[in-house]
This record gives sequence, structure tokens and C-alpha cells, in this order.
Amino acid sequence: MKKPRKSRLEIDFAGKTAVQVYDGQHGWKLRPFLNRDDVEPFTADEAKAEASKSDLEPPLVDYAAKGTQVALDGVEKIDGRDAYKVKLTLKNGDVQHLWIDAQSFLDVKVEGVPRRLDGKMRAVWIYQRDFRSVKGLMVPYLYETANEGSPQTHRMVIESVAVNNPVEDARFAKPQVVVAATPPAAKPAPAPAKKQ
Repeated sequence: MKKPRKSRLEIDFAGKTAVQVYDGQHGWKLRPFLNRDDVEPFTADEAKAEASKSDLEPPLVDYAAKGTQVALDGVEKIDGRDAYKVKLTLKNGDVQHLWIDAQSFLDVKVEGVPRRLDGKMRAVWIYQRDFRSVKGLMVPYLYETANEGSPQTHRMVIESVAVNNPVEDARFAKPQVVVAATPPAAKPAPAPAKKQ
């Protein structure tokens, strides 16, 4: 990630690398594990979700300057501990909830972008766990995504985190598909000359 809202995500899966990039205005994805070998633009919903993400800071950092209204929506148990359910009303009117642990004050659950499942839009929640300090920042090393209506969750474990490493802007450009060069077709052998 790089300010202001640039991101690049690479996922190695089944021997292939998927790429998803956002340059701050446009997004593209390459998903070879779905047998899609062409670079596709983000859908309107994907572009909106990416554009609505806050910069690198969590949504509560400088929330007033961002035009976000914050309200306490109650207290709920997350992983057996009390967490404040906080309602964020963004400048554009969108509403998002996040849950803040009442003891550590870390955001342990975040409401994600709804997804279509079984023909219906379903709520999504991301649980953030295994927080570790990286250059003074508390970073979750485990993300567990739950979808409404599905008993299965998806876990993503972070291996390493780097803060403030330089990243070239070219990393956020439209992905290029590397295609092996096709050897030129062999020229047909000339027909044998006829005797007269």
C-alpha cells in the first residue's frame, strides 16, 4: 500500500499468481486460478469499495477531518471479551461498523463489503487477531473472514509486515500479462522442380 490509496495484492494459489492493483483511481485484476488469463478492470462495486477505503490509517484516525460521524452502538462479546460496537457514518453517507476491544482498544472486528452468496447479498465480517507491534504499530497477523449464511470462514495469516519501505509507483500500474513468444511458423519447403 502507498498513500494516497494505492494498493497491490498478489496471491500465490495452485501454482499461479493472482494480482489485484489499484492506482488510486482505477483497478485491475488478473485471476489465472479461475482460468482467466486476461487483465480485467474492477467491477463498479469493486472500484467503489476500493475508493471508499480510508488511506493507510484506520478509519478512526482523523475521522472528523475525513467527515466521518462516530457513534457508540453498544457492547458485544468478541472472542469472549467485551468490545465496543462503533457505528461510522462516512462523508458519502455509507455506514460501517467496527468493534473495539474494551481492554486493548484494538479493532478486533470490522464490517466488510457485502458479497453475493446464494443469489443474495450477505453481510461480511473480518475478525482481526494475533496483534504484534511493528515499528510501534499494532498489526493483526491473522484475518478471519466470515460470511453471513456460511458456516465456513477464510483465514489469512500474515508472514511479515514492513512499514515505510519505499515502493515504486510502477507497482500500481495495470498488470501486464507475460505471454511466451510463439516461434515463427516454418516456411513450407519449395515444391520440387518439374523436368521438361
